[in-house]
Amino acid sequence: MSLLPVLAVLLSAQVAISDLYARRVSNRWLLCVGMVALGGLLWMWAVRGAPFPGMHLAGAVVGLAALLPFYALGWMGAGDVKYFAVLGLLLGMPALLPIWVASSLLAGAHAGCVLLAPGLRTALPLRMQWLHARAQEQWQARPFVRQIHASRQGRAGIPYAAYLAFATVGFIAYGTYGASS
Repeated sequence: MSLLPVLAVLLSAQVAISDLYARRVSNRWLLCVGMVALGGLLWMWAVRGAPFPGMHLAGAVVGLAALLPFYALGWMGAGDVKYFAVLGLLLGMPALLPIWVASSLLAGAHAGCVLLAPGLRTALPLRMQWLHARAQEQWQARPFVRQIHASRQGRAGIPYAAYLAFATVGFIAYGTYGASS
C-alpha cells in the first residue's frame, strides 16, 4: 500500500474519533496531512518522473465543491467539507463518488433512526417505557457521558465526517484486499 492510502486511513481514524467524541474535525490534522500529501505528490512528479497528479488535485477541488453547498445551507459543518477535499487529494477524484454514496447511506440510516426513535418509544408498553427512561437517566448521569456532552459544546447532529471516515477505510480495504480476492 502506498503512502497516500495509509495517510487516508490514519487521518480517517483521527477524524472518526474526534467527530464521534466532540463533533469536531481538526483543522491542524487536515492541514498537516494535506500538506504532506501535496508535497509528496509534487515531489513524485517533479523529481521521480511520476505522472502529473491531476486526478488528486482535481479530487481536492471536486471534494470541496461537492459539499460546499451543504455547508452554505447549514446542513453540514465546515470540517466535513474540508475533510472530503483532503480525501480527494489523498485518493484522487475517482474515489470520491463511492465514499460519498456509502457515507450518505450511513448518515441517512442514522437520521432515520433519530426520526423514528420517538415514535417507537411511545409504542412500547408502559413498563418498557419506564425501564427505558430509567436506563437513560442512569446513562446520562455517568461522568464520561457528561464529559462527552461538555466537549461537544452544544454541537449536535449526525457525525457525517465519521461516516466519511468509515466509508474511506472500507473503500481502501476493498481496493486493497477485496478486489483481488
